[in-house]
Amino acid sequence: MKSYHEHPLRILRYSAKNIWLLIFPIIRSINVIRFDRDFLYNWLRGAWFDLLIIGAILVFGFVRWFFSQIVVGETAIVHRLGFFVRVIKTIPYANMSSVTIEHPFYFKPFRAAIVRCDTSAGILNATDMKLMVSEKTANVIMEHIPDVSEATKIKDIIDPSELSVMLFSAFFSSGFSGVVYIALFLIKGGSIARDIISISINSIQTQTAHISERLVLKIPFAAVLLGLFIIGTWLLSFIVNLLRYSRFNTDVDENCLNIRYGITTRKEFRIMPSHINYTDMRQNLIMKYMGMVAVNISCAGYGSDSNSMPVLTPVKKERSIGRELEHIGIFAGVRNDFRTLRTGFWNYIWLPVTLGAALIPAQKRIVEFFPKFSELSYFVLIMFEVLLGWFTLIKLTAWWTSGIALYDDKILVRCCKWSFFHTVVSERRKLVKVTFEQTIMQEFWGTCAVGFWFEGEEYRKYKVKSMSVQNAARIAELLDCAGSARLLKKGVFNRKRRK
Repeated sequence: MKSYHEHPLRILRYSAKNIWLLIFPIIRSINVIRFDRDFLYNWLRGAWFDLLIIGAILVFGFVRWFFSQIVVGETAIVHRLGFFVRVIKTIPYANMSSVTIEHPFYFKPFRAAIVRCDTSAGILNATDMKLMVSEKTANVIMEHIPDVSEATKIKDIIDPSELSVMLFSAFFSSGFSGVVYIALFLIKGGSIARDIISISINSIQTQTAHISERLVLKIPFAAVLLGLFIIGTWLLSFIVNLLRYSRFNTDVDENCLNIRYGITTRKEFRIMPSHINYTDMRQNLIMKYMGMVAVNISCAGYGSDSNSMPVLTPVKKERSIGRELEHIGIFAGVRNDFRTLRTGFWNYIWLPVTLGAALIPAQKRIVEFFPKFSELSYFVLIMFEVLLGWFTLIKLTAWWTSGIALYDDKILVRCCKWSFFHTVVSERRKLVKVTFEQTIMQEFWGTCAVGFWFEGEEYRKYKVKSMSVQNAARIAELLDCAGSARLLKKGVFNRKRRK
């Protein structure tokens, strides 16, 4: 058992917590501001006070760093910190869900690294232990964490190609096609707005036509700039994702899942397979019809950063995904045991269809009251109708493909949340709650919605709509929800009946 300090760079981080003390030098500087030749002399005369405050901030940071100690034991890692109030945080290695080591490029000159240790305890994806240490200390810590054995690792797993990473970065970068759509809207809409405002100004004040023209010409230019800005933000997001997930490597055995990726910030994750809550195969509509899928996992500490996703496999063909994930219970070609009712399509498409139908008379009313805006309102109508049509196609696809399958000790849920399709696979023991919900209209058609919650630090619900009440009762039986099964069979449906 040996004790280590955090990296000296941590002194600056601890010092930053007392940065508010700089308000006193700022107040002093404001008091001595005079626009005369004695200003510099007056300021330098009291500079000792500013240096004292800065020194105090650094001393506070040094004291916190000095009393921050890391003890790497045989069975647990201990972090002791604090001077006036001592805090001792202990995490046994056996309870760790995942351990992350990060090597940001700006830490390279200082030979520093960040180590994160996470367990299934806690909420809101908060890191249980975050340490900034030297690379040597990081290696000592990682020696105590289980890793993939070269002798027992699964040989069939093929690392994703650069094309796979590029497709993943493209599909999951800030909206993908939506950005292009909005940019087109702004560019075209800006041109129409220019024409409308030009006609209005000329009809009101023809004698100032020259000034009006100069004013109006700025409108489409600004709209084009805004459209290009939105496209630029997507392109920037795409480049960032490409740098973040390039050089993606995966190694797996029965005891550990090792994932490494990144160029500018190289990250290594060691994940305990027994702590994985569920896998989530995600698709958008384009990926759905092309038979491609991106596999995510839910595990404490992996993908908890708001800027990253818990990806296990970037974009690949769905039919080739099964063999690689058999060790965690995912098999290719699993069909739904319980499907949505074919008469329940309206439950999926009612919102976009209703909105699309309501926009047509709304546009006509706008033209009646504001005839000069007819061209712009018609353009807006067409753009929104296209968007709602796309959303309707998504929901129709969801209605046709959603369902539930139960095999071995696993549960599979296929559903759609907003514009993404999810195929969630988990062990039944990690299912923490099931709900059966029914609206008045669903009661008339004999359908209901079945919702599932799985273990995890986040509150996420996966719901399959338009299931028959008979199938819901059968699902309740198979999942040992005896009370719900009896009520569903009797037709006594209490809404949001829970497990």
